[in-house]
Amino acid sequence: MIQRGTFRRQRQGMPMLNTSSLPDLIFTVLFFFMIVTHMRDIELKVRYQVPQGTEVRKLGHKASVVNVYIGRPADQPDGDFCIQLNNRLATVDDIRQFIDEERALMSADDQARMTVSLKADRDVPMGLVADVKHALQQSYALKINYAATEK
Repeated sequence: MIQRGTFRRQRQGMPMLNTSSLPDLIFTVLFFFMIVTHMRDIELKVRYQVPQGTEVRKLGHKASVVNVYIGRPADQPDGDFCIQLNNRLATVDDIRQFIDEERALMSADDQARMTVSLKADRDVPMGLVADVKHALQQSYALKINYAATEK
């Protein structure tokens, strides 16, 4: 005599997910982001508090943007305003040479699109900003952007 239940089918569970290629995928994505990410290579030596604006737009094509910082020195809270070009403090007279050096490092397409982004403190005297603009005009850097935060 045959017992009932001996021929019953066992229930099959869900097969396990194969995760053997997961570390390869993670390292590939990590390597991709390490290659694509552009790290900030400029150490700010001036403090600036960006003014607020109403017509704020993002700058496109960051390779053609040159940043000029105007603010108080980071180590002197009540010092006079100064200009930072890349990683060095400079004067208005140094701007023309700086723009020529930056333009020489760019490709021909980026040279045509070159934009100077002024990141100035909200309390900077307008005379200093006008002097910087005049120095930029003398070096034929005519596309100027003023950095601001949205209201």
